[in-house]
Amino acid sequence: MRKALDLYSGAGGAAAGIAKAGYEVTGIDIRPQPNYPFDFMQGDALCTSIEYLREFELIWASPPCQFATAYRRRPGHVKPSQNLIPKTRELLRAAGVPWVLENVPGARSQLRSPMMLCGSSFGLDVRRHRYFESSFLIPALECAHHRQTPRFPPAGNRTNLRSTVEVGVWRIPLETQQRAMGGCEWMTLKELSQAIPPAYSEHIARAANR
Repeated sequence: MRKALDLYSGAGGAAAGIAKAGYEVTGIDIRPQPNYPFDFMQGDALCTSIEYLREFELIWASPPCQFATAYRRRPGHVKPSQNLIPKTRELLRAAGVPWVLENVPGARSQLRSPMMLCGSSFGLDVRRHRYFESSFLIPALECAHHRQTPRFPPAGNRTNLRSTVEVGVWRIPLETQQRAMGGCEWMTLKELSQAIPPAYSEHIARAANR
């Protein structure tokens, strides 16, 4: 079986999709990830040796996105965070293995010729736009927001129904949010709020095989 390495793994949203594409996945994250559903090693992704990276057929990397989020831009709310995208790209390119670099819309300018994926393209009840730079061609998919019809409870005191499920909030049942993301049943609310839908990584990992 082909092997994939999941750097900055989090709780394993990307890993689940990569596994569905036929890979044996190993995750690395600087923080403990007790719910990670595959082999896991705690450590600094940027300290991974080139020799070890070359043992894999695919490397996925999702550096911390806090430096580029809207929440981060609110003064006094989040501690300063470093943009690890350039150093991660350098590491991936040095390995010479097919790779993917993923991040949030706010980091788009830091990625080179990225493509975007949306939950609506996969029939999910989230949009969760994410951008991907890669060493191989990823088939583009257009957003299909028109397929997401109003049927979910509104936020706060609003009355209009939402077309998508808000992810990462306490007022919506966790199971509803997990289903909207296309699975992720093993994740806590906090883990889910930071994850990508496995459908994204499955789509990309299958493209790496072509």
